[in-house]
Amino acid sequence: MDLDPDLAALRPLGGFFVLRTPGTALRPLPTLAEAYAETASDPLGNPQGIPLADPLGVRVRKVANALRAPELRIAASVAQQGLAARLWSVTLGCAALYGSVPDLDPRLLHWDPDGSAPDDLWLTEVRPLPPDPATLADVVLHGHLQPLTAALRTRYRVAAGLLWGNAGSALAGAARQLDQWARAGGRTDTAARARALTAELLGHPLLAGTGTLTGTAFRRRSCCLYYRVPGGGVCGDCCFTRPPRSSPRAPSG
Repeated sequence: MDLDPDLAALRPLGGFFVLRTPGTALRPLPTLAEAYAETASDPLGNPQGIPLADPLGVRVRKVANALRAPELRIAASVAQQGLAARLWSVTLGCAALYGSVPDLDPRLLHWDPDGSAPDDLWLTEVRPLPPDPATLADVVLHGHLQPLTAALRTRYRVAAGLLWGNAGSALAGAARQLDQWARAGGRTDTAARARALTAELLGHPLLAGTGTLTGTAFRRRSCCLYYRVPGGGVCGDCCFTRPPRSSPRAPSG
């Protein structure tokens, strides 16, 4: 099935899978390429807020305020995992449902950093690409998560192992949701494609070692730091079985 201009097949899967397409943007939004290239000074030096000219800083500050995070690096981790989940959901969903994926070049993909979760993304042109693991890796890992990881490490000093653990966790989570939806609808072929793609992608050098996949269950080897926000606990796939008590800094992989 060819990609339709609205990627309508993704809508039944929910907000993490839906993508705005040409003609649906509500207002001018920065591209993700602009967000990754941002070279603003350390936002810790701007406690009164970050201008919209700094989309990455806007998102991290918004997440920090919503979670009452004690450190911006915790908010940076949560924000990165949320965006990774959106990117994996769209590409994996399209690969499994359409047999092709949209080109999510960061210059074509607009983002509302001040929006609610899940991240609001708008693709200005739907260009189909093949659905093989190498293409998905190029689209998501190389096109987005590598430059995003570099920006967050520079600005917020988040450990690389933590961020790649987030990426593996986000991929596994998208696959699990897609698998559950497909099985509930009797689409075993869709579920099988999603599982096979996920297993191959988790073997990619950037994701290998981030966790263990057993069926659709994933156990990561790092912690996203969510347990450190007020009222936060450990995630279902965390390396910890309970929130750590003794150390202010969790192992990051």
